[in-house]
Amino acid sequence: MYGLLCESLHDFIKESYGDDVWKLVRERADVRLHSFVTHQVYSESVIPRIAKAASGVTGTPYNELMNSWGVYFLGFVGKYGYDRILKVLGRHVRDFVNGLDNLHEYLRFSYPKVQPPTFFCQEESATGVTLHYRSKRKGYLHYAMGQLRQMGKQFYDTDIHVEVLSEQLVGDYSHVTMRFHKSACHFIKPITRLQMHPVVQMQLFVSFPDTELPPNVHPFLLCHFVLRLNFDNSAYRYIQKEDEEEQEILPITSDFFFEVFPFNIVFRQDMVVHNVGSGLATVFPDLDGKKINDAFLLARPLVEFTWNMIISHPNNLFEIMSKEPVKNGNSSNAMESWGDGSRCLKLKGQMRYMPEWESIIFLGTPVMERLSAMFKTGLYINDLSMHDSSRDLVLAGTQQSEELKRALIQEQKKSSKLEESMKMLDYEMKKTDDLLYRMIPKPVAKRLRKGEPAVNTCEVFPDVTILFSDVVGFTRICSHITPMQVVSMLNTMYTLFDTLSEKHRVFKVETIGDAYMVVAGAPEKTKYHAHNICDMALDMVRSIDHLKDPSTGNNIQIRVGIHSGMVVAGVVGHKMPRYGLYGDTVHTASAMESNGKEMHIQLSSATYEHLKGSHFIFERRGTITIKGNVEIETYWL
Repeated sequence: MYGLLCESLHDFIKESYGDDVWKLVRERADVRLHSFVTHQVYSESVIPRIAKAASGVTGTPYNELMNSWGVYFLGFVGKYGYDRILKVLGRHVRDFVNGLDNLHEYLRFSYPKVQPPTFFCQEESATGVTLHYRSKRKGYLHYAMGQLRQMGKQFYDTDIHVEVLSEQLVGDYSHVTMRFHKSACHFIKPITRLQMHPVVQMQLFVSFPDTELPPNVHPFLLCHFVLRLNFDNSAYRYIQKEDEEEQEILPITSDFFFEVFPFNIVFRQDMVVHNVGSGLATVFPDLDGKKINDAFLLARPLVEFTWNMIISHPNNLFEIMSKEPVKNGNSSNAMESWGDGSRCLKLKGQMRYMPEWESIIFLGTPVMERLSAMFKTGLYINDLSMHDSSRDLVLAGTQQSEELKRALIQEQKKSSKLEESMKMLDYEMKKTDDLLYRMIPKPVAKRLRKGEPAVNTCEVFPDVTILFSDVVGFTRICSHITPMQVVSMLNTMYTLFDTLSEKHRVFKVETIGDAYMVVAGAPEKTKYHAHNICDMALDMVRSIDHLKDPSTGNNIQIRVGIHSGMVVAGVVGHKMPRYGLYGDTVHTASAMESNGKEMHIQLSSATYEHLKGSHFIFERRGTITIKGNVEIETYWL
């Protein structure tokens, strides 16, 4: 899988859902790369993992996400100029569909290891055409549907709709039937002449095996998608009329014909070879008289290597590969395994039926991605046809291959440096986030990051519970110990309390000297705010029994006060922002602590009302008077 596809999916997710979503998707999919090199080969599992993770994170159904990605891809490849190839692939929709299989062949030099799907058309008429689409990859059905839909809209101003009719699993493969239809009213441009033109029905068979196939094994029972296309296909009748016109054929001798195509193979219906071109005969002198499908594998298209299959694919480019390595090459290892394919001869060309001979002739050209392939197969430049561009393509392809190789190495180096920089950036951002979320609640921090004014984060919470605690005799203790001992004592105690706050899901608001303040019910609302705070208070009292007063060696003692009520909470100001709580509830909770007793937890009647009937045990203390001559009924927890 080339990085071009991976990078397009990466860009699609970032542009559609944002950087934060891409970060989550990358983590869930276990993809450590921040970006992809377009010409680098990656694992086949990368895209399915990313797509499944994106579906889970965004809540978008997998098939819908793949369809949208297919639509996006046609715009994405425009960044690299590939849209120019797509635009000239065909004047009409039928031309585009007929040329799909050859599209990847045009990209062979740039992507030599590409494993493209196979497309081939059958039964084309003015009212229909059958298009078969076969691939060794699973899960790309809706991606392909999105591409076809966008192709019609982007290049032919045609709205294409796809309907899946049925799906059937056979062995390791899926058989799916669907309808691909378009009515006249769906044309983007108004067409008043539509009634004068025939309407086309197109059936599309798309194939995806459910598992990765072993090398050199081609699927025959594949997933079949039947699609109905309605569009103006009058071009087919025009071409058909031209073909039916009688034309004068210039007679040429077979010897001259075979000289023009030195890598031709002529075989009859029994698949037995009756003629081999001079170039091919130099490396396979005993090919004449053998069955072509015994000597060669059919690499493309992904169909059976039989007479009927070849006859039914007149518009396809065929690629065959010898089953045995070339034995008379320049390499010393003449018995190298053919599974590697490095010394097997690959031929690419067209299969044409010759009715006068009652035979099929394969007009092939060796696939030579670099000059080293010629040395391995024992071929030379003068073995290639001088009447076409074969010789130029080999030399140009070698030069382009080397240039691409150097460019890829440079791109990989840049990508590696970028990855290191992105990892460092992620690390620093994580540290920044951790520090920020310790000071400000995560939901509030995200709103501030989006540019919201701080005052907009303020919110009224009708019911929260607040806890205050302080150290008994703290002033006396500080007068007998050094400042560093004070800091060490508070750090030990607050670290313990911070751990408890995470355990009980309460938010630490602030610490001032020996005072420690937490809240439950803000910013995350919960009806169990009083329960969470009281559990926290009990654990605080129990947990400090091992902490010692540095001045006396005795255990440290704390007072705890709790109150429930309404507050306003949010971030105010610009410098050193904090998430603060404001209102009488805060002052009352502080009074519950300051009027309490050492190693006791005092709570107000408001908090008691939230806890009646729960597992907590209470002891009524009575009424106390706090600042402002306010009397409050209180309880010990």
